Amino acid sequence: MTTLTAPPLLLPTGNPAPVEKAAVDGILDGFEPETFLWINFYRPDGGVRVWHAWTAGGTSLGDRIDQLALSAGLDSADWLHIADRHAELSTRGQIRIEAYPLRPVLADVQSGVRSPEDCREKLRRVIRAAANMTGQTPRTETPRWLGVGPALVRSDR
Repeated sequence: MTTLTAPPLLLPTGNPAPVEKAAVDGILDGFEPETFLWINFYRPDGGVRVWHAWTAGGTSLGDRIDQLALSAGLDSADWLHIADRHAELSTRGQIRIEAYPLRPVLADVQSGVRSPEDCREKLRRVIRAAANMTGQTPRTETPRWLGVGPALVRSDR
């Protein structure tokens, strides 16, 4: 006689994290090693939840890139410029995936690639406008390199 058992019952919890984590794990499988992924889950209320993930070898390489970038004085304008040069964008339904292969990012950091001055000035204008809108004192310098490794990417949390 064969006994059938029912699958475990999944109850809604209001917590999307387990489903998002499963989706992130599946997304990671589709990318080459040494890749940094910035994954945006768009929510029905107009918000977004961001997940950061790295494929095999990506965490240590990302942290190494960040150390080199910071020691070379690269800033957020350089981060935007270099990341933009190598971004691979895709979507899965309401999920937007930004993949950054880290070897080309490393090559740019090592060779001294910097943001063009006009892009750097545009970023400064946005920062000044945001400061003025919120009643803060505008900063004169561009913020630091934002990171492609977990030590910097997760340091703001």
